Amino acid sequence: MLLAIDLGNTNLTIGLYEGSKLGARWRLATDHERMPDEYGMQILSLLQHSGCSPAQLHGVCMASVVPPLTGRIVQASREYLSQDPLVVTHQTPLNVKILIDEPSSAGADRLVDAVAVKALYGGPACVIDFGTATNFDIIDADGNYIGGILAPGIGIAAEAMTLRTAKLPRVDLTPPPNVIGKNTVHAMQSGLVIGYTALVEGLIQRIRKELGDDVKFIATGGLAELIAGQTDQISIIAPWLTLDGLRIIWDLNHPQA
Repeated sequence: MLLAIDLGNTNLTIGLYEGSKLGARWRLATDHERMPDEYGMQILSLLQHSGCSPAQLHGVCMASVVPPLTGRIVQASREYLSQDPLVVTHQTPLNVKILIDEPSSAGADRLVDAVAVKALYGGPACVIDFGTATNFDIIDADGNYIGGILAPGIGIAAEAMTLRTAKLPRVDLTPPPNVIGKNTVHAMQSGLVIGYTALVEGLIQRIRKELGDDVKFIATGGLAELIAGQTDQISIIAPWLTLDGLRIIWDLNHPQA
């Protein structure tokens, strides 16, 4: 079995693969205070809960955009799982060419998503990752990673509205009954959920102007279903796309495993 780990600023997403099939998967909160032993015990507990022992693992593949925590997860994997993880970077052999100005600046999760999209859906395509930030990552018709768009995430916007204003409350990120809110909560939900949907639709239109109308749009990340459910411009929802990309990258680098 392969353990895939996506370490993001907000969520730690973990998946267990048997061959190409994703079995148990977990989405946890990223804890910047947690030490290697704590991460090790947490991962070990999750595996045991799913009926898997560390001895059944043949590898660990990991993407991280949180450098201070990367080493802690690597240490936890070595000490608690007896596995030296493959940590994906721009230098890792991939099935895509990275055609941007500074390949080293691309987040590992963005590259992993591009690998998954090329392998599973083909290009031209754009994956929209609704996480801490809202990332648009694009491959062309030849499967080359050609860049993307970075926007603040909907959670960041919601938090900023609450923290930077005196009277606005925290609200659930759910669609309001109408675009025009009749109260503060519905007005905020309209601006956040419907407003972000409009942002996504506007950028989709501009991407199509540059690449053509045959671009496929795939949504992933923790809030993918929320926003994709408000628009007909996203044809595919793949909440575990990054984990799939890690599995594909592992197979590329360990073809006999």
